[in-house]
Amino acid sequence: MEQFGREYARLCAAVGAAPQEAVLRRLREPNGARGRLDLAAQSLSLQTCSALGRLLPGAAPFAALALGDCGLSEEGVRLLLHGLCSNTTVKSLDLKGNNLRTMGAEALGKLLRENKSIRSLTLEWNSLGMWEEGFSFFCQGLRANNFLRRLDLRNNQINHQGAEELAMALTQNTSLQELDLRWNNIGLLGGRALLNCLHSNKTLKRLELAGNNVPGDILKAVEQALNHNQDREAILSEAQNQMNILSKEVLSLKDEKNKQFMDFVDAVDKHKEEKARSEKLQMTEAALALSEQKVHNLGELLNAMKQEQNCVAECHFRELQQQKQEGADREGRLLHDLSAASEKNLLLRNQVDELERKCKVQQDQLFQVKQDLTNTTAELKLRAVEAEERLETEKRRFKQSLEDMESLRVKEVDRMTQHMEASERSMHNRIQRLEAIRISLEEELSQVKAAALTERGQAEEELIKVRSQARLEEQQRLEHLKEKLRLMTESRDEAQNCCLKQKEMVAEAQAKAKQLSLYADGLRRRLDELQQDLDSKEEEKVTELNKVKVELQEQIGHLEAERAAQDGLREKIAALERQLKALSSNHREALLDKEGEISLLLEKLRMKEAEISRVREEEAQRASFLQNAIMAYVQGSPLGTHSSRK
Repeated sequence: MEQFGREYARLCAAVGAAPQEAVLRRLREPNGARGRLDLAAQSLSLQTCSALGRLLPGAAPFAALALGDCGLSEEGVRLLLHGLCSNTTVKSLDLKGNNLRTMGAEALGKLLRENKSIRSLTLEWNSLGMWEEGFSFFCQGLRANNFLRRLDLRNNQINHQGAEELAMALTQNTSLQELDLRWNNIGLLGGRALLNCLHSNKTLKRLELAGNNVPGDILKAVEQALNHNQDREAILSEAQNQMNILSKEVLSLKDEKNKQFMDFVDAVDKHKEEKARSEKLQMTEAALALSEQKVHNLGELLNAMKQEQNCVAECHFRELQQQKQEGADREGRLLHDLSAASEKNLLLRNQVDELERKCKVQQDQLFQVKQDLTNTTAELKLRAVEAEERLETEKRRFKQSLEDMESLRVKEVDRMTQHMEASERSMHNRIQRLEAIRISLEEELSQVKAAALTERGQAEEELIKVRSQARLEEQQRLEHLKEKLRLMTESRDEAQNCCLKQKEMVAEAQAKAKQLSLYADGLRRRLDELQQDLDSKEEEKVTELNKVKVELQEQIGHLEAERAAQDGLREKIAALERQLKALSSNHREALLDKEGEISLLLEKLRMKEAEISRVREEEAQRASFLQNAIMAYVQGSPLGTHSSRK
């Protein structure tokens, strides 16, 4: 990693830019030794992106590269991803939160087409779905990639069209196992497209679709398809494990047979060596025979030499005998010659004795060699016979083992083929059963949907009728209450008018009393008393009127409370409507319950209206009684009688 940091600083200096201290600090951190370069939340300049893009091709000293929330520009993303196209060590790439656009999506598509080492790619919070053309390039790269295992596309604003393109890419991708599409805008059409692509894609094991407005039935179908893929992968992995075990057993058997064959070859080589040794012994026997022949020839030569020496000695003796008869002058020379001949004869005899002794030694050695040769020949013949028997037995055993292995292999292959065929048939039957179950479930779902739609339509119609009826009744009730309120206000106005008239009459009476003050001097005290009584009656009347007003206000408050209760009833009806929409399966019972509650509320409302009407009648009676009492009082007073007399 230190070397990588030095190269980065050198490239930055070459282009005349200062290396970023944060990047250098991250390159010098000890976690780089663990194979991770974390540049997240670092604002990378274009020069830094260019330098890193030039350093990334080939083998980099890290296996994970984190570039999340770096605020990369389009050109910087292009330079970095261009460098990663030919990288062979980076396994994980994190580019979340970089607001990638069309150029970035195209560079990602090129990266997926050319890179063969990246197994995990995180693209969260990048809004790739907003750029249709760039996302199309990205999906084309994903379609051509066969190495990526995990892809994170959360919060990328992918709509149903982007989901359809992604589904088309997944139909040809054979490596992706995990795909995260949470919090996008896939919807119903996109969910159906992804569900359809799972019929041809058998490698995807995990697909997250939360927060995409995908219906629950499609989510369940997607989950079933993913479970089917997981079961298929488990069965394939089990079959692969069994095949690996069988291949290991076959290899072990092959190794064992090769070892047996090598042992057999070694035995054959040993037999060949023994055979060569026997041949060498035969050659030794031939050499011994030659040596015996040579010894025999030497013996013959020795005998010939002895005969020749005897002949020479005899010739010399004859010559000596002949020469004895010659002159004495030659006797000394002859004696000398004779002594020389005797010495020579002694030497020859010594040589002959030495040769005889050597010949005896060689004969003894030859006899010993012959005995050893006969023993060795017998032993070699026994060994050769045993080796041939062992070779025959090994050949038969090897042939038998080969036949057993071949039969075992054929049986194992037949058993595996039968097991694979049985598993394939069971899987096919299971797929057919699942397909039939899916079709039946789809039919039942369609029937349930149709029934639910019909029931919902009926419930909505009934609800509309009930709502219209409730609205009509409510309007009628409100109109009735308004009419009652109007009548009560009219009666209140009439009572006020009566009071005003009474006041006017009292005022007129007072005026008349002032005019007749001279006439009523004697009756002033009585009039004062009557006036006091009238004032008390007036106060009582005012108090009664105040009481009536208070009671009327209380009634109005009660009416307003009833109106608030009716508003609460309206809110309850709206809540019931929402609950009716949410609980479509229990709408009838809920509707009956709510109708019972409405009838109880209507009964209570009727009771309240009856009570209001009763109160109104009582108030009207009380007002009429009061008016009659006042009129009777006025008419029964002396002032009233006087006015009547006049």
